Amino acid sequence: MLTAGIDMGSRATKVVVLRDGAILGHAIGISGFDATATARELLEAALEQAGVTRGDLRSIVATGTGRDEAPEKTRTLTEVGCAARAALHLFPDTRTVIEVGAEEGRAVRCDEQGRVIDFAVNEKCAAGAGAFAEAMARALEVSLEELGPLSLRSEKAIPMNAQCAVFAESEVVSMIHANVAKADMARAVHDAMASRIVSMVRRVGLAPAVTLLGGLARNVGFVESLRRGLEVTSLHIPADPELGGALGAALAAARDS
Repeated sequence: MLTAGIDMGSRATKVVVLRDGAILGHAIGISGFDATATARELLEAALEQAGVTRGDLRSIVATGTGRDEAPEKTRTLTEVGCAARAALHLFPDTRTVIEVGAEEGRAVRCDEQGRVIDFAVNEKCAAGAGAFAEAMARALEVSLEELGPLSLRSEKAIPMNAQCAVFAESEVVSMIHANVAKADMARAVHDAMASRIVSMVRRVGLAPAVTLLGGLARNVGFVESLRRGLEVTSLHIPADPELGGALGAALAAARDS
């Protein structure tokens, strides 16, 4: 059975083509001004990679902030539901799911069937999400790819306000003037981001094992700060963590068929 999932995020759109639980093709691109056109192009790219055509698909489920604009969708599903489905599919022992994208983070507690027990979403500020990391990397004059490894070289923890990206950037400037080591500032950034996510996890209830999805899962500094904050020895992280939403949608489409 062939199905597809489209995750139309605020920054990027992801598409997964699935056959019997295995990913045959996928595509990722910047959502842009015409997110619907982008999603259509990415769907075609994923189908081409999979070696199938649109007519071969039994169902398409869309998720993400722009899910209502997804082309050729059969139905839509929330990001929370898709994250839980993807995490349980990849790591069956998952009971807590954390997903952090460009503009939003969420924590989900689920049961052994993937049913959502409780969840929390960071909607009011991007301080716990990828956009915050990008802003802080600019303030530190390093690339986003350098920010994570840099923080791992830190020798001490420095508190930082993660309630607002603007205030946090001012704090970074003050640290620079105080000659704080750049590695310590990088760790402060990741610790601040992680603290926002940890607080959400505590609200829904931390239950092992924990799976981390979303593009920020590729940031080793954030992963380490999150692990420390949660006081766990390890986190489940898939090879392509940014595909979690699209995978969950494709799995839902398979269940519909």
